[in-house]
Amino acid sequence: MLACAVLFGYGAWQRRWIADDGLIVLRTVRNLLAGNGPVFNVGERVEVNTSAAWTYLIWFFSWISGVQTEYVVLTVALVLSVAAIPLAMVGTARLYQGGPGWSRLRGSGLLLLPAGGLVYMALPPARDFATSGLEVSLTIFWVALLWYLALAWSQADRDPVERRDVLRTRVLTLSTAFVAGLSWLVRPEMALVGGLVLLVMFAAPIGLRMRLGITAAAGLLPVGYQIFRMGYYGLPVPNTAIAKDASGSKWDQGFTYLMNLVEPYSLWLPVLALLVAMPLLLLPTKGARTPLTGRFRLPRGGARGLRDQLQRPSVIVAVMFLGGVAETLYWLRQGGDFMSGRVLLAPLFLLLLPVMVIPLRIPARRPEDSTVRGIARLAGGTAGAAIAAVLWVLVIGWALHATTFRGQPDGTAIGKTGIVDERAFYSLQTGHAHPITADDYLDYPRMKALQEILRQTPRGGVYLPSFDYDWWFIDPLPYPRPDDVPLRQTVFFTNLGMTSMNLGLDVRVWDQVGLAWPVATHTSRLEDGRIGHDKEMFPDWAIAEAKAYPKKPAVPPFIDPNWVNQASAALQCPQLRQLQDSYAAPLTFDLFKRNIKLSLANMQLRIDRVPEYTLRMCRLDVPAPLTPEQMTMPKN
Repeated sequence: MLACAVLFGYGAWQRRWIADDGLIVLRTVRNLLAGNGPVFNVGERVEVNTSAAWTYLIWFFSWISGVQTEYVVLTVALVLSVAAIPLAMVGTARLYQGGPGWSRLRGSGLLLLPAGGLVYMALPPARDFATSGLEVSLTIFWVALLWYLALAWSQADRDPVERRDVLRTRVLTLSTAFVAGLSWLVRPEMALVGGLVLLVMFAAPIGLRMRLGITAAAGLLPVGYQIFRMGYYGLPVPNTAIAKDASGSKWDQGFTYLMNLVEPYSLWLPVLALLVAMPLLLLPTKGARTPLTGRFRLPRGGARGLRDQLQRPSVIVAVMFLGGVAETLYWLRQGGDFMSGRVLLAPLFLLLLPVMVIPLRIPARRPEDSTVRGIARLAGGTAGAAIAAVLWVLVIGWALHATTFRGQPDGTAIGKTGIVDERAFYSLQTGHAHPITADDYLDYPRMKALQEILRQTPRGGVYLPSFDYDWWFIDPLPYPRPDDVPLRQTVFFTNLGMTSMNLGLDVRVWDQVGLAWPVATHTSRLEDGRIGHDKEMFPDWAIAEAKAYPKKPAVPPFIDPNWVNQASAALQCPQLRQLQDSYAAPLTFDLFKRNIKLSLANMQLRIDRVPEYTLRMCRLDVPAPLTPEQMTMPKN
């Protein structure tokens, strides 16, 4: 375990970086530290981060340490990633080192060899996202912790006599339930895994008082946060879930994404070997004791008999493996992601849990055995040991291959699949081998030019990227500025992390995809768009909402004043006004209650990115086309 932790830590440190999306989290942390609340843009209550637990974890350590947030997130991510491997190995080791029905191992030589852990840590994407600033590290650590606690619960004494043992069992049960309940806050889709574990615990024969305790321990924090989320943000899910349409279906792209991870590293080889090993090592044979069940018996007594079998290691193994399958299918249906391997790392980790370590054992001859029986026992043990040794050598050989093999393209370009080696891409684009701080990302195209143009134009406006990396288009605010137009600089750019972290908190940052801008969030998903970026809001809407000057030649040449005029009218759509009030109006208790009531309707709202179509959807009149005089600034 120590060797695996050191090796994984070394490999992760060699590929250390923080992704642009990792910097998005830090913008929210900066606002929390500044007293602006858990928001991305001041005055707009938008939950831009998918993992609430990750956001508040980084905020807490930033607050108590006072260290620059980039280094806080780098440290926390590295520690959690490295700790997840030995913790998962300890959990799997419990299958062979404790609980009832283990007498068959007495007198046996037993060596537990790292297997599934080696498969995970050998993958370059696993080492990339160990320090990326994203919640992958927290997710796999949570999975490992839940695995350990759930197995410990399954092996606990069901009828403790001593008061100390009773207390220990209750604490273990409630701790397991609490960790399982955190699934919704770690990542919303992880509720599939946490929910399955809680379902097993609740259905087990543990008594009414413990069921009530499990309900309270598992539900208090996530339910409390859910009420806060619905009232504060006006949505029942993070804004990112709507921006990326988590309920969408793109199976073809999902399988493309899966093959992007499997094929370059021949990942199928160790997975197939360990899938073959799993039944040989864990499942029962006739009359035999197994690491999972003790002496195998079919449940009797119908439903009650089945319930009596739930508090067993075999059930926990099945539940976690089923959770891994469900998570994999979820991401295949969703279409995966644009970052190579990222969203499949946690499902892979789940699938590898039962074989994080595999046993190599040769039973010794027992004194009561006859000569023939002793030889048979030794021969059978040697055969089992040989199988385990061959599988382990195969995994070791593959791990060495995967560790040194460059499976992905060099990251200089985004291919037609839309999937890219994100770390390599940003390393090349910034010129830094390890881009970590926001300052490192100033060397990304357009960033220094953006800082300079903002300094030169303090009167505010909307800033749009040009095709030239050295300058930006600007649509200024009207001058003199009307009272209903706030003095504000609004940047409209896809790379939210590096942009927002290199600008002051008083600068508003919106994006075409809708991660931080709700008007774009609620557009429909483009069928052939790049995965993870398959919403592309027109900048005319940003100019309309920011109330920038809508006439030529102030507006950039690619902006149509007619569309700006139509977008301004469409923003008066009752559904859009309701949405805007939910996150931008001053928060009162009445608004909090109204947000809870209307949160589901807000989540389901969809508009068209063509303003005229949204106007027709809302049954509003389409403004008449502007005359040349109306589209042009007065000469004076």
